[in-house]
Parts: sequence; structure tokens; C-alpha cells
Amino acid sequence: MASATVPLLDDDTIPFGEEDEMRDPSRAGQKYTHPYVTFFHLFFRGAAILIYMFCGWFSDSFITSFVFVVLFLSADFWTVKNISGRLLVGLRWWNYVDDDGVSHWVFESKNSRVNKNEQRIFWLGLILCPVFWGLFFLFALFGLKFKWLLLVMIAIALNAANLYGYVKCNYGANKDLNSAATDFVKTQFFKNAVDIMTRPSGAPPPTNVRPTGVV
Repeated sequence: MASATVPLLDDDTIPFGEEDEMRDPSRAGQKYTHPYVTFFHLFFRGAAILIYMFCGWFSDSFITSFVFVVLFLSADFWTVKNISGRLLVGLRWWNYVDDDGVSHWVFESKNSRVNKNEQRIFWLGLILCPVFWGLFFLFALFGLKFKWLLLVMIAIALNAANLYGYVKCNYGANKDLNSAATDFVKTQFFKNAVDIMTRPSGAPPPTNVRPTGVV
């Protein structure tokens, strides 16, 4: 997580964590608090996948398809890293170089109100798209389509960077992910055991138990 010595970003027109104060009160209670951000969170990465899959229908030029896919991948990477992660789930990751020339990675998480629908869409898009690119990688590899393999590897690198960064933000920058998963399972097991022991005899089991982290 960010420490007190971490510098502010040059493009922080609104300090990180204070977006709620700028929120339009007329949108309170709506299904989506940031509908345009939610749309573009899925649009760019979905467009890159669709162009890769169906580009042969419109053009036989590999260069044209390559350029369009990379453009959408780049737009997606920038949007997810700088906008949708910050607004939809209150997470941000970035890098800075200190005065000694040492590179530091910063993983930030704020405590704020998060729209559950937007949070669900954010994580689904962040996780499912790398899965699609992983399948494309296997198809290109076993099909010996090496020029397309390069494009898929670029897509995997950009998607995986955002996925890794936000998972680190969500679970803590200094905490091993395997340890985080183990602690989560232990916590859920303990809570379920306590519920069973404290629930009145004959009462039905709870049906609203759900993970508290990634949704």
C-alpha cells in the first residue's frame, strides 16, 4: 500500500480517495454510478477480442488487423489502469522513481462506497478477457500461426499487467497471494462454524454467504 513518502501523481486533479465528494448526488441509488466508465471498461477489451476473431471477414491484411487490435488493447490498458480501477473499485497501481534512481511500485486501496454491480463487472472483465487470450495463444501455437502468436502475447502481457496490479491492490502489496487465499478460506470456515454453533435449533442455514473480496 502507499506510504507517506509516496509522491502525488502529476495528473491527480482529484486526490485519490476523494472521488466520492465529487459524485453527482442525483445518481445515488442508481444501478450504475459510473455508467460510461463501466461501458468503456468492457468496450475496448471486448472490441480487441472481436477484431482478432473476425478480422479475416473484413480484411486479409495482417498489418491492418495487428494495428487495430493493438490500438484497442492500448486504449483498454490505459482506461483500466487510470480510470475504471480507480472509480469502479477504489484501487490504483502505479510506479515512480525516487531521487536515488530506484523504481518503486505502489498499490493503493481506498475505503469508499463501491457500487456492487460495477464492482462485479470490473472483476469479471478483468479476469475473463485474459482467459480468452490464453485460449487464443493455444490455438495460435498449435496452429503454427506465429505472426498471430506475437499479437496474442502482447494482449496477454497488457491484460495480465492490469490483472496482477489490481489483485495486489485488493489483497495487499506486501502479502503473498497464496497466503491471502489461505487466510480467506480459514476465515470463511471459522465464520461458518460459529454460525452453526450459534444458530438456534431448527433454524435454516444462511443463504446469503458470499466472498468479501473479489466478486
